Amino acid sequence: MKSSTLAIVDPNLRPLDGEALTLDEWFARVGQDRDIREQRLIVTAYKLAERLCAGRTRLGGEAEISHVFTVVDSLAELHMDTDTLIVAILYELVENGDLDLEDVAQQFGREVAKLIRGVNHMSVISELKEASLHEPMSPEEQAEQTEKLRRMILAMVEDVRVMLIKLAERLHEMRMIRYLPEIQQRRLARETLEIFAPLANRLGIWQIKWELEDLSLRYLEPATYKRISRLLDERREGRQQHIDKMTSLLDTTLQNNGIESKISGRPKHIYSIWHKMQRKNIAFHDLQDILAVRVVVNSVSDCYIALGVIHGQCPPIPQEFDDYIACPKSNDYRSLHTAVIGPDHQTFEVQIRTHEMHHNSELGVASHWRYKEGVEPDQMFERKIRWLRQVMSWRDEEGSANDFIERFKSELFEDRVYAFTPKGKIIDLEADSTPLDFAFHIHTDLGLNCKAALVNGRVAPLTYRLKTGDQVEVITDKNARPNRHWLNPQLGYVKTSRARNRIKLWIKQQDTTKQVAEGRSVLGRELERLNVQNMDLKNLAERFNFKSLEGFLASIGRGDTNTAQIAEVLAPQILPLDQPVASLSLRGLKSKPTLYNTCEEFLQNSYIADCCKPIPDDEVLGYITSMGVEIHLVDCGHLAQLQTTADDECFVEVEWEPPAGTMYTLDIHIKADDRYGLLRDVSNILTEERINIIAVETATDQEHIANMRMTVEIKDARQFSRALQRIDALRNVMTVNRVVH
Repeated sequence: MKSSTLAIVDPNLRPLDGEALTLDEWFARVGQDRDIREQRLIVTAYKLAERLCAGRTRLGGEAEISHVFTVVDSLAELHMDTDTLIVAILYELVENGDLDLEDVAQQFGREVAKLIRGVNHMSVISELKEASLHEPMSPEEQAEQTEKLRRMILAMVEDVRVMLIKLAERLHEMRMIRYLPEIQQRRLARETLEIFAPLANRLGIWQIKWELEDLSLRYLEPATYKRISRLLDERREGRQQHIDKMTSLLDTTLQNNGIESKISGRPKHIYSIWHKMQRKNIAFHDLQDILAVRVVVNSVSDCYIALGVIHGQCPPIPQEFDDYIACPKSNDYRSLHTAVIGPDHQTFEVQIRTHEMHHNSELGVASHWRYKEGVEPDQMFERKIRWLRQVMSWRDEEGSANDFIERFKSELFEDRVYAFTPKGKIIDLEADSTPLDFAFHIHTDLGLNCKAALVNGRVAPLTYRLKTGDQVEVITDKNARPNRHWLNPQLGYVKTSRARNRIKLWIKQQDTTKQVAEGRSVLGRELERLNVQNMDLKNLAERFNFKSLEGFLASIGRGDTNTAQIAEVLAPQILPLDQPVASLSLRGLKSKPTLYNTCEEFLQNSYIADCCKPIPDDEVLGYITSMGVEIHLVDCGHLAQLQTTADDECFVEVEWEPPAGTMYTLDIHIKADDRYGLLRDVSNILTEERINIIAVETATDQEHIANMRMTVEIKDARQFSRALQRIDALRNVMTVNRVVH
């Protein structure tokens, strides 16, 4: 083949010298360790794609064939087999109708055709994300979506290579995301962070996971991303000097103790830094593992010997040790993690692992690929994708496609907790799971009849957050029944979608009259706590898109509508009027707002449409009028009529944006039977909810009735409602409510 230069927009597909790759160089790269027949098949697939893609471009003017090359290159770096590379070259051509699947099967084999069919089933992921943002689906739509889910999961279970191809494709899309409008950037980044990056993590493909996470954060939290990046750059030279000293010290120490090792500085990625700052609620300067080194040794025994030697040389930091060799993560990640004080009194995170563990952590499931004839996938490979097979059973357990995707997403995330039954069986749960989650995981009836729980032999509240190693015994009573409050996310009774859906199903099977009565009671109590008076309940029901008040109340009684949602809708009546509930920001104008001189003036003249009354976080669109910019729901019927008659220049894309740093000052009153520790318990709740206490007044009368008045700062109505509800649940508290001046 004649050598030519690839027109490559993606800077990641370049050799070290920065020059563009020639076709010969690219084929040499992806053809490494492949026989002549396989190399010829790749060339044949390339020629076919080149001919069919001729003249086509993608985002930023990138040639479509360049996108194909980049995806294939990523898969080649994972050492994927030839069939996978051919599928990556051809599957979009089949999906777009440029190529017949039967022709592919005849030219490249049935295995390739089967893989292409599986990859095209994976498009349902984006559809699921979109579906979860809209109104509940009809039974017919739900059945269709569930069937798509079945096909998608089946494709993943039958051949995990289909998911690896989609991950490589998403990685390239995220690298090119800068060419999209901002609102699309955020949607794509959110989908990547919620589904694709956790999936890469679950499959153990670290080198794809970290890049997807960093790119997602860059577009979801651009200011945060730039700030952390700047802080890392400011310290780069000094950080490298510290790492060089540490690697030299460890190399000498381990050699002197007869341990052969390879030591390197470990890159700390921006998303992992941000995630730890969020999880531990600490500042960048308080992190203890910005400096990190990795020690790779020959055997598992050397890992533990090296750990002891390093701790003998560098003082370890308490509570900063994790043994992922004895207890691997759910994605089969294995390594020792510790934090020590190194040279110049600097804190270092140290990872210690074998060469095999390091290889597996980089490539994940791809490192175990065994599709050569006569070779079966190894046991480690089987463990890593076992959860995919378990997913197949969920479709019969979940009530809807939305419930399924929520469970699918939650199961992807890395954080897990491992608790024990009284007989020693290990139960694998999501982080922050409770005894109720534990009970429903074992058996539905155990959860439905759960009365109490013993954790490590002691009575624990049902809201207790389980920790790895906890032994849990569920106490049941045949007369015990689920409580609607178990579904309230603000109270924290259940974490897992499995438990939540079982409770919902049981409550929905109960008498509708009881649900309406329960809903009326819950709504009344919430309005009393928030001190919202003379509320038109029918109007409130309409704001939740219910045609009748009874339907709205029954929804509350079943737990489908919760108090947090109610508080958010009532925010304008709760929060001070002199501060904005939310602001609007421009997101890609379709045309310049010629009625206004500046963007600031444009936003100041925006107002909510009476026909649909959108609230913060609803998807909205602006309609320019002589009075200002009228904000409608995107699916508003009146807006749809306007779009058929008005010019495109009359519409502008906008989205909600919470006012940065805005806090609302409110007073609350608490009435309770006085007891020791009451004020402490109230203060603890407010502290946990990150609500600042400005002032406190307390008085206790002769009948030992305590009256507390507290002035607090809150960020939104949901946070306020959650705090009041938790205070209301405290022992001895009679009432708690917002004070209206």
